[in-house]
Amino acid sequence: MAAYDLEEQEQLSAIKAWWEKNGNIVTGSALALALVVAGVQGWRWYQGKQAAEAGGLYSAVSLAAQAKDVGKVGVLTDELVAKHGGSVTAELAALQAAHTALEAGDAKTARSRLEWAASSKADPLLRDVARLRLAALQIDAKELEPALETLKAEPNEAYLPRFEDLRGDVLFAQGKTAEARAAYKRSVEAASKAGEQTTSFRNLVQIKLDALGGA
Repeated sequence: MAAYDLEEQEQLSAIKAWWEKNGNIVTGSALALALVVAGVQGWRWYQGKQAAEAGGLYSAVSLAAQAKDVGKVGVLTDELVAKHGGSVTAELAALQAAHTALEAGDAKTARSRLEWAASSKADPLLRDVARLRLAALQIDAKELEPALETLKAEPNEAYLPRFEDLRGDVLFAQGKTAEARAAYKRSVEAASKAGEQTTSFRNLVQIKLDALGGA
């Protein structure tokens, strides 16, 4: 028993010596770990709070749009963009605000909203939607070179048929028949790969292509 007590005492002494040597490091590491855990939890709480606020604002934008309250849509969208400009909800709100403004005959505001959404990096697909709508407005305004610039960057594959179709429209309006024909052909080919959901769109582009002798 005495031998056991002696052995136990030696172990305790060794532990004590090790702790005196390394205790500060262990305590510091534990504290650092606790701070990291607390930081992660705090960040998640903050993100959740931000997402909830952004979602609430977007819901308000949607309700105002349904009521055709153009002024309120604009104010709420501005607030959402100011507070959560890097979020998907901000892009969605900008697209909604652009649509509402255009329905009210305010093409200038619609373009401003679309220009912002087209430069946002929150969601590539929404950015492509904004670019398509912006290019369509530019084409309507006979701003052909700016429209081509808007359509210049390669879009997501899902939107490639519509991008090429609009490029064809711009090039045709510029009198560049051969280039327009090539764009329409790329649009038809891309639409064919997309499946039957785009059949009516593909047929429409095919009519343009046939008219240019590109059957």
